[in-house]
Amino acid sequence: MVTIPNVVVFSGFLIGIIFGVVGLLSGFCLMSGLRNWWTQGDGRMIRAFALAVAVAIVGTQVLAVGGLVDLSKSIYLQPSFSAPLILLGGLLFGYGMVAANACASRALVLLGRGNLRSLVVVTTIGVTAQMTLKGLIAPTRVAVLQWSQTMPHAISLPALISASGLYDSLARLLAAATVSGTLLVFALAYKPFRQSPGQVAAGVMIGLLVPAGWFTTGYLGADDFEPAPMASLTFIAPIADTLQYMMLSTGLTLSFGIAVVSGVLIGSFVTALLTHRFQWEGYASQRHMLRSVGGAALMGCGGAMAYGCSIGQGLTGLSTLAVPSFMATAGILIGAAAALRGPARVPALATA
Repeated sequence: MVTIPNVVVFSGFLIGIIFGVVGLLSGFCLMSGLRNWWTQGDGRMIRAFALAVAVAIVGTQVLAVGGLVDLSKSIYLQPSFSAPLILLGGLLFGYGMVAANACASRALVLLGRGNLRSLVVVTTIGVTAQMTLKGLIAPTRVAVLQWSQTMPHAISLPALISASGLYDSLARLLAAATVSGTLLVFALAYKPFRQSPGQVAAGVMIGLLVPAGWFTTGYLGADDFEPAPMASLTFIAPIADTLQYMMLSTGLTLSFGIAVVSGVLIGSFVTALLTHRFQWEGYASQRHMLRSVGGAALMGCGGAMAYGCSIGQGLTGLSTLAVPSFMATAGILIGAAAALRGPARVPALATA
């Protein structure tokens, strides 16, 4: 019997497979894009990420204007948030993804390709994220969370614009057009990117997966008796949930996030086999492993504090135009810049 939870899980699995396929073939990753741009002068991958954000914003806001999804039910648009916690979480995640040489989503894709370093990274992310959300580190997170700004309405760019007197739908479209238009100019003004059809296609396809996720959980999963939590592409909490489900599946249920994580692994694995890219890889030294584990721990803790990762906040969160998501993304970029270019930069290792 086909039920709403089954449809949501199956759709999440399909979205994950597409992400795994595209991610492996294109190398789509914020960290890789920043590294190539800032250290090698190659801005194609960061433009692909910018294009994905632009597409995600347009698709998500069209769904919202059409009344198909209620974004206010997502974790990104809540009336209470802690700016210090979100900024700190973003900084930790951004620094950690450089130290680990891959963000959470990229680590999943590489694991499907046979990269055993990514197995350590993914496992560490899941454990430390769970520790930060519900375990030993949770009391510290909650203490910082008490220092929060409480607003009468969800804080987003459309809400701020509509406060000037514009209709909600017009304010939403204006905000979406401004942000996505700026990102599109940044992406398409770069000639090498325009001449890279694979990167352009990757940006469009990954961007479309975000509104697909919102539509799955917010429309297909809308049920008065058994509603699915509003969610789209994100990887920190879902990785933690996946590890927990693998250990304690009895009494637990499959969720959209767990399905996405599983789909990414399978999509990457099958693609690697078909394209002869599957190859077992491990650590070259103890120092390499320690740095990788440390970076993954920072990603797990930071991502849990910031309510998302480079994908969860930098792509999905920004698609809602939530102000806290812009804060988290700024923190991630600053943390990555410190690791790549600042006085505390991480020494370069072999590319994952």
